[in-house]
Amino acid sequence: MRYRTLGGTGIEVSAYCLGTMMFQSGGNSDHDDCVRIIHAALGQGINFVDTADMYGQGESEEIVGKALQGRRDDVVLATKVHFQMGEGRNRSGNSRRWILRAVEDSLRRLNTDWIDLYQIHRPDDSTDIEETLSVLSDLVQQGKIRAFGCSTFQAEKIVEAHHASERRGLGRFHTEQPPYSILARGIEASVLPVCQRYGMGVLVWSPLAFGFLTGKYRKDQPIDLSTGRPTIRPERFGPTIAENAAKLDVVEQLVELAEDIACTLPQLAIAFTVAHPAVTSAIIGPRTMPQLEDLLKGAALTLDDATLDRIDGIVPPGTNLYNPNAPLPPRSLTDTALRRRPLTDRAAA
Repeated sequence: MRYRTLGGTGIEVSAYCLGTMMFQSGGNSDHDDCVRIIHAALGQGINFVDTADMYGQGESEEIVGKALQGRRDDVVLATKVHFQMGEGRNRSGNSRRWILRAVEDSLRRLNTDWIDLYQIHRPDDSTDIEETLSVLSDLVQQGKIRAFGCSTFQAEKIVEAHHASERRGLGRFHTEQPPYSILARGIEASVLPVCQRYGMGVLVWSPLAFGFLTGKYRKDQPIDLSTGRPTIRPERFGPTIAENAAKLDVVEQLVELAEDIACTLPQLAIAFTVAHPAVTSAIIGPRTMPQLEDLLKGAALTLDDATLDRIDGIVPPGTNLYNPNAPLPPRSLTDTALRRRPLTDRAAA
């Protein structure tokens, strides 16, 4: 396993990061099996583990906490905050009030005294970015977190955050965690260049494109919408939808490419993401031990220029065959008040 420096933190992390979203009742509910998978990943050189408070409403963090007992010093541990936790108001978002509560809850569930990388899971237009950066900087000073980053931020929001850090003398986002895969290359146009400009580490999620690059879903084969990821977002999998049909056409071409270079489709997909110079680590999120083992077999896979050129020919650079952020459009698009002047002020004269 190769290791890369995470942004400007000086922390070295493995090029594969173990994502633990599937370690919960909605994925793998066997805690002991999840612990075994985590230990197997660590045994193969992975030293970077990513979770979030909202995965199973804290269940994933608890499983990770169990797995890291006696191994904590050797692991770079990342978690995230933002989404609703339990019932009631003010139990989500990026406010000082909520982050101070959420970080204590995560530390307790993870059974640790510190978090190496604390990430803001999504932007929050209701909270000034300076408010968020201020509390994160305080947590670094208190020793509860070592560094902080953002996840699924648009390029302009990353720039805004860095300007606020410079203007106010606050700590800055050292990392960004965006979605990235062969089927979703949109971040190559702006997010990745911005991260490079600011020297940010990048850990990418969904390199298997919500399962489309696992090889499980193929053209002209029935897709079971009653199990797995299709039950969560069936509109992303229904083959009669034009966007999904286009993805299935691309999958067939990628399967052929993978066969030509003697690897599996998932191995090809992950290797593609870590070949980008802006990407520090790719998050792999196995649910079972066989899935982990298959992905780890591809860790040494090097994609040569000819292979990457073929991928570019199938899905051009900067192209999204689907929008991985579709559930979370910015308020500038969804809030009509931000797109329309008051009725009495719309005319030019």
